[in-house]
Amino acid sequence: MPELPEVEVTCRGIAPALTGHRLTQVVLRVPALRYPLPAAGDLAGKTLLAVRRRGKYLLFDFSSVVTPASGHESSSKLRFGAGHLLVHLGMSGSLRLVKAGQAAEKHDHVDLVFGATALRLRDPRRFGAMLWIEGDPFAHPLLASLGVEPLSPAFTAQRLGSALSGRKAAIKPCLMDAHVVVGVGNIYASESLFLAGIDPRRAAGRVSRERLERLVPAIRKTLRAAIAAGGSSLRDFAHADGELGCFQTRHRVYDREGLPCPACGTTIRAIRQGQRSTYFCPRCQR
Repeated sequence: MPELPEVEVTCRGIAPALTGHRLTQVVLRVPALRYPLPAAGDLAGKTLLAVRRRGKYLLFDFSSVVTPASGHESSSKLRFGAGHLLVHLGMSGSLRLVKAGQAAEKHDHVDLVFGATALRLRDPRRFGAMLWIEGDPFAHPLLASLGVEPLSPAFTAQRLGSALSGRKAAIKPCLMDAHVVVGVGNIYASESLFLAGIDPRRAAGRVSRERLERLVPAIRKTLRAAIAAGGSSLRDFAHADGELGCFQTRHRVYDREGLPCPACGTTIRAIRQGQRSTYFCPRCQR
């Protein structure tokens, strides 16, 4: 699943190419992904003002459209409101910049056409989402309850400790809870806990302040390194230009079961937590 680094890389690839351009056409090849797709008429004609990320969601901010009215009101104008396109890449989705009119492949479900360039949504499992929002996008139910951004100044050991207080569940799945902190998926939780020297099985509410003071910068360092490497391309993820991320070549523990720990040489172990694989060094992580 694309996590925060992959979504951030996508955002950074799309924004310079499309911001300020007018959406000339919307091509919908399926009626719905996880939810019904917005009507093409809600989008066409608007200008893209900005592309932003919130957690693992992308927000495309569009201007309003002003068009001449028809009939006896031709001297007046009709206004179609500004709004936001909320996009989630689901389990296997990606957004890529292609030439407008380029032949679509089997899982290419949506094209947002900006003149000669199209932003193409590919989603083999169709677990992604594309929703049109008018008004405050952060009040939408999908965004309103999200936790703190891990790369923001608001993400501190004190705030993380408050969110984890009293929790008996293991620390690793709690870091993957978007109500606690957004975007720290399976790979990056394992890598961050290794960097901070914390056993992923430790009860979240019993992680000491000293350990949290190590964990917060470890999460930031891991995410920033992943963004710089273009994310992790394990299965379907690719950048907006089709290139692959390479952070998977730098994993210290993730997907390295049976291999020596890069710090101490102890054999990396793998366990299941919340139906996901967790990788850790039993000697370095206490």
